[in-house]
Amino acid sequence: MHRGFLRSTSVVGSLTLLSRVTGVIRDQVYLIAFGASPLMDAFLVAYKIPNFLRRLTAEGAFSQAFVPVISEYRVRREHAEVRGLVAGVAGVFGAVLFVVAAAGAVAAPVLAFLFAPGFRDDVGRFDLTVEMLRFTFPYIFFISLVALGSGVLNSYGRFAMPAFNQVLLNAVMIATAALIAPHFERPGLVLAIGVFVAGFVQLIALFPALRGLGLLPRPRFDLAHEGVRRIARLMLPGIFGSSVAQVSLLLDTIIASFLMVGSVTWMYAADRLVEFPMGVFAIALATVILPGLSSHHAAESREKFNATLDWALRLTVTIATPAAVGLLMLAGPLIATLFGYGKFDDRDVLMCGYALMAYSLGLIGFSLVKVLAPGYFARQDTKTPVKVGIIALSVNMGFNLAVVVPAHLAGFPVPHALLALSTGLSALLNATLLYRGLRLRGVYTPSATWRRLLPQVLLASAAMAAFLWWASGDWSAWNGLRAAEKAWRMALTVAGGAAVYFAALWVGGLRPRHLKSL
Repeated sequence: MHRGFLRSTSVVGSLTLLSRVTGVIRDQVYLIAFGASPLMDAFLVAYKIPNFLRRLTAEGAFSQAFVPVISEYRVRREHAEVRGLVAGVAGVFGAVLFVVAAAGAVAAPVLAFLFAPGFRDDVGRFDLTVEMLRFTFPYIFFISLVALGSGVLNSYGRFAMPAFNQVLLNAVMIATAALIAPHFERPGLVLAIGVFVAGFVQLIALFPALRGLGLLPRPRFDLAHEGVRRIARLMLPGIFGSSVAQVSLLLDTIIASFLMVGSVTWMYAADRLVEFPMGVFAIALATVILPGLSSHHAAESREKFNATLDWALRLTVTIATPAAVGLLMLAGPLIATLFGYGKFDDRDVLMCGYALMAYSLGLIGFSLVKVLAPGYFARQDTKTPVKVGIIALSVNMGFNLAVVVPAHLAGFPVPHALLALSTGLSALLNATLLYRGLRLRGVYTPSATWRRLLPQVLLASAAMAAFLWWASGDWSAWNGLRAAEKAWRMALTVAGGAAVYFAALWVGGLRPRHLKSL
């Protein structure tokens, strides 16, 4: 069984890696062409608002409510009933999304003010955000239906197409930014239209795979359907609690809109690099284990449930810890290598590097939340993550009000880095409380393997950190290197760090079989 999980995780991880690589290329095109400019700040806010809703509802509360229910239907019901559930959810969910998308486009000025109130003092940047938002907001309609289709495919073990789907988004946005936008007088609006088109492409791309499963029925608006009503009940509390990290990041954007021009862009670029390892591994792993955990819960197999969750946590700690250390130690050189060209100047590299260092401290927390949360959602418990999310978010906002805002008013030179640090710390608190809840309920009991694994990972990470500190050298020197020099030097540094880490694990006694077994 664990080999199937590992194989599926490898497939999802590989395709997610491709999507993250194309995502970095997309961000490179954006930042090199437009820099940390008012136009880029405006576009990122206009893109973040529907993207935030996507992660909060479509990939958050909806997916984590829908997958356990459809997994239960698949195990206990006939195929016709599964088809009826998909049709009902598509009809109800689609109708609600259409209304939300239309309302968002009309209310674009209000949304722009709510999510970037600091732009109001800059009329040009605010008006541009509003214009872009009218095109980007309907993206929530397409991408939420994509989440529905992906949930169906994932529940049947078809992970490849949903994982590849993000590549289509990046490809359309890259083509728009690199080949089309530069030829127009208002490139920002072209970027926004590209987001709309990309969402449509992502949705259509799932149809063949769904048709192959016989699960592409005509949508039916059926509020009385038992499965639809159950999913709605599970979603309501999860809308807030399942994506606290995203709420925190959006609140960071609100505060960042009051800071110096470029703050939104610096934090966006840093966050994207933190999401790279998290998306390639933690999100891929969470995507794979949720249907399995749901099936184990439906079959009342507590031992398999516990073993699957323990295996996922061990893999997460082993991979996320060195990733966090690597981002911390290589923040400046990494930003310089990826984005330090064109209009993204040396100051932008430095400021973005500070944000990345702060965000990296929360990578382990972000990753663990992605794996721990399915332990609740698979049991159709969405209320507990809400309570945990409220606590973590309250701590985050308390830190922002008590530390970040006063620091900004006092003239602290990098207040945006404090925002990133606050979000990272709240993620660690979120993960801690989720873990504690599973332990107290007797849902999860750590295996004896942890007694050796934690010291092995910590010592290996310390050895890697020492190597990266020596190999990276003076950060400022990276800005003066040519692109090819940056690339090969970064490649050697990262490869060397990985070699040191895995060699240290080997010397410490860790073998691949220790992570493959449940």
